[in-house]
Amino acid sequence: MIKGVDLSSLSNIEDLGGKFFYEGKQEDCLKIMKKCDINLIRIRLFNNPFSEDNESYGAGYSDLDSVIKFASRVEKEKIDWLLDFHYSDFWADPGKQILPKAWKNYNLEELIKAVYDFTYESLNKIKANKLKPAIIAIGNEITNGMLWPYGHVDNFENLVKLINSGIKAANKVFPDSKIMIHLDNGGRNDLYTHFFDSYFKLGGLDFDYIGLSYYILWHGEMDKLKANMDDLAIRYKKDMIIAETSYPFSDVDYKEYEKLSDDKRKGPAAKGDLLLNKPFAISESGQAEYMASLMKLIDEVKDNKGKGFIYWGGENIPVPGFTWASDKAIEYTHEKGPGGNEWANQALFNYDGHALEILDTIKEY
Repeated sequence: MIKGVDLSSLSNIEDLGGKFFYEGKQEDCLKIMKKCDINLIRIRLFNNPFSEDNESYGAGYSDLDSVIKFASRVEKEKIDWLLDFHYSDFWADPGKQILPKAWKNYNLEELIKAVYDFTYESLNKIKANKLKPAIIAIGNEITNGMLWPYGHVDNFENLVKLINSGIKAANKVFPDSKIMIHLDNGGRNDLYTHFFDSYFKLGGLDFDYIGLSYYILWHGEMDKLKANMDDLAIRYKKDMIIAETSYPFSDVDYKEYEKLSDDKRKGPAAKGDLLLNKPFAISESGQAEYMASLMKLIDEVKDNKGKGFIYWGGENIPVPGFTWASDKAIEYTHEKGPGGNEWANQALFNYDGHALEILDTIKEY
């Protein structure tokens, strides 16, 4: 089974003083991952995550040079990695797929070329550093398309051209790396079948993995996820990875760790009514039970098409100075602020950086 964790913010958290412990002993987070049978690290890549006056947008170091530096650490631990192209200067997801600043005046044909060039040049630089991603994701949670408005799902023919451009570039540089197309809301069968029926009908190139985000707090019951994956296995005969998932281990806020006033921090995304009436307790053992159930579900997908998972935000312990988005980033995305850490109560470590039960559950599965 692919047992993955997204650790894209790790270097930033370490630089801000974050420390990680396993069985009471401080260790490099990547070495802890290796000990706990994690065999894939997901790393996101933004186009240019800096403001016009060169201020970082936050959320870790996700420019190409930083990705190369981190990927080299990962490969030294003999762990595979997935490169997640966002094709935006900051977060891209179903609610936003913002054109990079450098591409904002491009027409469709210029965008198709820009996707190819950016993908090719990024991967070529990675290759020049003697690194190789095992999996390359063309876009991040592209349920509603990418590079809006041209690549919105309402313009599906355009979207296919953009995805194809990225796939062609990836295959040119790393023909042996696997390609992923990643959507969110893993329990929505209607969403997945509409997307991939349209994709193949309009000439979408072949790829290796369907990636599904599945967060039980937001995406509904696990039986809907299973039903969707079973149907996709039969319908498209594609291997599948749960490309993002997580579960809270605590409902206690971590404001004292962030040392931010209320008007400067967003606080946990998983809180309040979201935590009510869930099939797993909001506790360290509940988090571990959720993960055990998800791994079992993946193993039972029809035709052996469930291949693994990637846990999101595993490194997101609350340290002063870390933010999911700077003020300049919020201005770029037009999202509601403020910043701070939204994910600390869903990490793989407690607020003091000590490994949680979930990691041993993953290790023992």
